[in-house]
Amino acid sequence: MDWKKGRGKLGIFTPLLGTWQAQADSEMGPVVCRRRFSKVLGGKYIQLEAHWEIRGGSYDELALLGVNKAKEVCFWSFTSDGKQSQGVLAEASDLHPLAVGFEAHMDAGLARQVYWPDEGDGFHWVVESKTKKGWRRFVEHYYLKADF
Repeated sequence: MDWKKGRGKLGIFTPLLGTWQAQADSEMGPVVCRRRFSKVLGGKYIQLEAHWEIRGGSYDELALLGVNKAKEVCFWSFTSDGKQSQGVLAEASDLHPLAVGFEAHMDAGLARQVYWPDEGDGFHWVVESKTKKGWRRFVEHYYLKADF
């Protein structure tokens, strides 16, 4: 996968632009997740639309990735269960030298989500929570370009 950054502070998301799909197993059964990253509002933000299919149900997320007043790269996320979160760009090179990660303070503590390229045509995405011993992974997906 060509993981070349684009211009500007949001250029780190250029490799993610487009529509992607992952299939994974979870504690709740098989999961299919589609993610679409697109430039919006004159390219000042990246919009993420995520749709999860789990056990005959669905879950949706709408997020914006952009730069806040303090000039930090951030995300603002809203989900179909009424929850919302926000976080800031964070170091994640412990997973991969080209990893792009965010950290957010959630009700249960500090969490991070990280994207990084694989050696083929896709990327990895994980969600982890911070523990006394380090990061504990509780979601892991592998995404490929979607054909729709």
